[in-house]
Amino acid sequence: MKKCRITVMKMSCYQDLIDLYENPMEHACDMKPGQIFISNGWEKPPGMCDSAWQSMSAFVMALAHGGENLYDGWMKNPKSAMISCNDGFRPVSFLIEALDEDE
Repeated sequence: MKKCRITVMKMSCYQDLIDLYENPMEHACDMKPGQIFISNGWEKPPGMCDSAWQSMSAFVMALAHGGENLYDGWMKNPKSAMISCNDGFRPVSFLIEALDEDE
């Protein structure tokens, strides 16, 4: 099984939706653009958000087990996926890449 690199690519914030629907929160997300996590394919990396992991774990598992060309060639790199967490107010986009054995 391959390891996968998970990189925080972009964070969005929909303040209009927050103002309309979310209860006030002091702290919502610890992710930072450029932050990298390494997964062994079945275990959530330390520091990874539980909700984000639930959104991406099936893709990480598929890539870690040699899956390629998810959704019929959706990604330029067939050994990767771009997945967002399921936070409708502050979605975070993650690039997941299967690593070669020497990486």
